[in-house]
Amino acid sequence: MITEALLYAATWPLTGKAHRKFIRYSVNLWSRARRCAGEWAEHETMSRNAIRAAAAGLRQKRTAVVLGSGLLRDVPIEELARAFDTVVLVDLVHLASVRLWLAAKGYRNIRLIERDLSGYDDLAAGKEPEPLGFLRTVPYLDFVVSANLLSQIGRGVKRRCDAEAAGMPEDTVERLIAAHLVGLSGLSCRHCLVSDIAYAVIDRNGRTHEEADLLHGVPPPPAKTTWTWPVAPLGEESRDYRIDHKVIAAW
Repeated sequence: MITEALLYAATWPLTGKAHRKFIRYSVNLWSRARRCAGEWAEHETMSRNAIRAAAAGLRQKRTAVVLGSGLLRDVPIEELARAFDTVVLVDLVHLASVRLWLAAKGYRNIRLIERDLSGYDDLAAGKEPEPLGFLRTVPYLDFVVSANLLSQIGRGVKRRCDAEAAGMPEDTVERLIAAHLVGLSGLSCRHCLVSDIAYAVIDRNGRTHEEADLLHGVPPPPAKTTWTWPVAPLGEESRDYRIDHKVIAAW
């Protein structure tokens, strides 16, 4: 808890006021990733491999953008930094630990942007959400990655709707998930989607007790590869149950 508190405190002054409320979610993810490093290793490897495969064969490697860069554990950041002239990392929060690691590596071609990628504010203002529209202003864009972000958009939007509710359309979550996918598919450059799309709660005997669609009925693009991510192994949230997520990669 002390380490988490220190990380929170170190990240606070580095984060814009509008996004500070999300720091604790990033710190919680950082903490769980450390506890579950062994169980998450395959998922992280598969994610990195999918991004590598999606970028393979690109004729030009000028600018790459990673949406939902997070902890960078599931992104082959060192290879992207070597291959591309500029790499832009976009997320609500960039933890102090991530900033320190990047600084220690001495990368001069990596840029950090804080941005809400959900499109919620546009929809709340009565506008058609276009959360990835800003990518049209990125010069020399050759590659975009959506890195284990899409389901988090759905969760964050649902949480915000439940808290604020007033005036938002009933299909807000579905519309904003779809807007992200439409934004990716409309890019003129190569792109890669890595996302968990469903989860299952499974007991010690392998019996499934609960399942849910993390994309709320919005169909994802055809997957090139799929795998299971043990988000909460036995003992993480319960001694009797584990939570597995189904992950897809598409490009």
